[in-house]
Amino acid sequence: MASKIRSSEITPESVFRERRLILQAAGLGLGASASTLLPSEAMAKTPLTGDIAKWPDSTDEMQTSYEQATTYNNFYELGTAKGDPVKNADKLITEPWTVEVGGQCEKGGKFALEDILKPHALEERIYRLRCVEAWSMVIPWVGFPLADLLKRFEPNSRAKYVEFKTLYDPVQLPGQKFPVLQWPYSEGLRIDEAMHPLTLMAVGLYGKTLPNQSGAPLRLVVPWKYGFKSIKSIVSINFVELQPQTSWNISAPREYGFYSNVNPRVSHPRWSQAKERRLDGGSKGFSALFSDKRKTEMFNGYADEVASLYTDLDLKKNF
Repeated sequence: MASKIRSSEITPESVFRERRLILQAAGLGLGASASTLLPSEAMAKTPLTGDIAKWPDSTDEMQTSYEQATTYNNFYELGTAKGDPVKNADKLITEPWTVEVGGQCEKGGKFALEDILKPHALEERIYRLRCVEAWSMVIPWVGFPLADLLKRFEPNSRAKYVEFKTLYDPVQLPGQKFPVLQWPYSEGLRIDEAMHPLTLMAVGLYGKTLPNQSGAPLRLVVPWKYGFKSIKSIVSINFVELQPQTSWNISAPREYGFYSNVNPRVSHPRWSQAKERRLDGGSKGFSALFSDKRKTEMFNGYADEVASLYTDLDLKKNF
């Protein structure tokens, strides 16, 4: 079992930004060309084929550039620095891929990726994704509602939560060789959150299949929660009666709660969440690091859609 990560071991925001400036100056940061970060073939993902419907309720905000979204990532299984996932992405093998489904459902089993995807019509949804480190992105995700998938397994009345796990394979995911978190990475949602129409099972972005550093071949996108709730490279879905343990909550429970809803009124213990810095297509190189901060919106701007899920919940206590 991995040891718990201490708060003192997590990079403070100010140090994190200074480190990014050093990497930027060395030509390894946000403004570097893709060729300086990894072999070009690892960036060239296959365009998704077939009809992809445009979701009418997508945000019309300026999108993050493809380069920014795929070279500046949190995916600790591929390394803890923001540039590590893209450099180590070619180690992850995503074909063949299987997903095991079990727990409180009638039709669990082990399913090949093609069987998971086959019945679902894809759509593009332009969502914001908010990181706990006070930065955000706007990305055109391609996928299908998670609810459409979960209903196929016929969860029973005892299924109160859905637990997800990431692939565990330290050869393919070298970050798992280190006890930064408890591996395999695990996350969970309440069943009503999982079934909410905004919750997306993503298989692509920008009209292309998901690159490995972005969580190929299957990842969640839960746009009103902090980004670490949107678990990547999913191999297990389990319907459970009790609230599941989650990796970040195990490692640092004072800093990362189970719900992890974007809430500007609840500060991270080491920095405020009241404002965020947007990485968008108009911010290049150093300017992306020093762009103006904007006020963080409740539920990341999706309050009209999801606030009713938490009517009776103390959002400061259940952060």
